[in-house]
Amino acid sequence: MAVYDPDPVYGERLAEYVSHRGQVPFSVTAFTSLERLKAYARDHEIELLLIHSSVPAEEAEKIGAARVIRLAGEEEEYEEGGPVQIYKYQAADSMMREVMACYCSAEGEPVFAGVSGTGRIIGIYSPVNRCLKTSLALTMGQLMARDLKVLYLNLEDCSGLKRLTGEEYRGGLSELLYYYSQNEFNWGRLGSLVYTWGDLDYVPPVRYPEDLFQVTAQSMADLVERIARESTYEAVILDLGQFGAKALEVLEICDVVYMPVKEDCVSAAKIEEFEEYLVSSGHEPLKSRIQKLKLPYHCSPGRKDNYLEQLLWGELGDYTRQLLRKQP
Repeated sequence: MAVYDPDPVYGERLAEYVSHRGQVPFSVTAFTSLERLKAYARDHEIELLLIHSSVPAEEAEKIGAARVIRLAGEEEEYEEGGPVQIYKYQAADSMMREVMACYCSAEGEPVFAGVSGTGRIIGIYSPVNRCLKTSLALTMGQLMARDLKVLYLNLEDCSGLKRLTGEEYRGGLSELLYYYSQNEFNWGRLGSLVYTWGDLDYVPPVRYPEDLFQVTAQSMADLVERIARESTYEAVILDLGQFGAKALEVLEICDVVYMPVKEDCVSAAKIEEFEEYLVSSGHEPLKSRIQKLKLPYHCSPGRKDNYLEQLLWGELGDYTRQLLRKQP
């Protein structure tokens, strides 16, 4: 991917961000000189070109990039049916979602280099309710994302994530499941749906609970495995929620499963029943990968506007740091 913008600070920062986040499956080079860009294009194939809208469309086409997206400033007017263009002065992660959406929706088959990933799959699951399962998953994801590329996937039918992050989502897991069912899933599709909260990448949960009910457990497991195998994410954290009988199929692909538990008799009974089900359903080997955790509870009710900070710097954050230090 090549980026041309006369502003050297803009182009370099965008290229640096894209390279660091790994949200698009390309190496990125920034140019502030149109002549240097043309010289580079004579000896290198450019799959995707982001070019300042001041460059005439005919001249941009002569560069020979497979696909061209124009970077429009605030004063630009978007022409219906004209060249593909996006607003350049927006959050970088939002911009990259637009870039990948435009790239994947263009005519012709998107070209992606093969990626041989070895992403670790971490499951967070418990048959016990109100056990801080999601809080643990978000805390672990944030802490791991400081050193690794981590993707968080929430498989709950009602996650509350939109309220916590304050984001307005244009797409998420519902769209990802659709692309997969139509054999249209690829790294670009994934990149067009990835949002960032703090240091953690995530795909917004399903829009409607029915979207989860309609997917088979095997399809969900296959999709997660493809993400871990074909993307640059070094870890995928699955927040399974109450995924019912489907949870076992997905848990089977996890390298480790963290299971928050509580000490009351009802919770203990649920854990025993779950373990009996593992045996009767032929999933007993899964027990060796499950780590039961008794999590510290919050001392005060959490507030939505700074809940992330509370997770990281409260008792749960300290507990999770200790947990991660013990892991291989």
